[in-house]
Amino acid sequence: MAFKPALIVVDMQNDFCPPHGSLAVSEGRDIVPLVNSLLESTVFALKVATQDYHPPDHVSFASNHPGPDNKPFESFIDMANHVGHRPDITMKQRLWPDHCIQGTPGADMLDEIDMTKIDLVIQKGMDKRVEMYSAFADSFGNLTAGAGGVSADLASILRGRAITHVYIVGLAGDYCVKDTAIDAAKAGFIPYVIEEGQRCVDPTAWEDVKSAFNKASVKVVSVNSDEARRVL
Repeated sequence: MAFKPALIVVDMQNDFCPPHGSLAVSEGRDIVPLVNSLLESTVFALKVATQDYHPPDHVSFASNHPGPDNKPFESFIDMANHVGHRPDITMKQRLWPDHCIQGTPGADMLDEIDMTKIDLVIQKGMDKRVEMYSAFADSFGNLTAGAGGVSADLASILRGRAITHVYIVGLAGDYCVKDTAIDAAKAGFIPYVIEEGQRCVDPTAWEDVKSAFNKASVKVVSVNSDEARRVL
């Protein structure tokens, strides 16, 4: 099979990293050297960074659901599929601290990431009505351009470049990395998640994430694996 890979670097942003991020992922900065090593690679035909970029009134922010029972990390709301014009369809949405708000330093990429090597930045989560962990689709699976408030149709861009495989690293392994990888497989690409190149909001969730990847035909590989050595 042809091999024309792309790299997707997911949400390496200030708000997702210690010490000051409002939704800091433990050890999030530790993966920066590996991310930059991948960005140095000349094997990738395209290098993409994703950027959570929420309006201040985003549905996932606990601050937008006042009340003693709505707490960041702990509480859930019923979110409706307004983007897909099916508000009768709902799903449970975890509430988060305010994070990655458009135009704020928290939404900026980490200074340590070599953004000069990035070909394309996909901003996502810009529609206040719906969560969008994946760079391909919102949480309801709406795949049309603009669903969830995304700046570009990533699947169409990758197909236009004849990309066959995608390598995925970034934050967080149990949310945006997970959904991006699964949606990459749904879109017809062969996705690899480099295990050392992610960290989770809940580190204990990683085994369950890997189980979901296995069911979705997403391969988790080590940085020392043959698959990773093809691009490093």
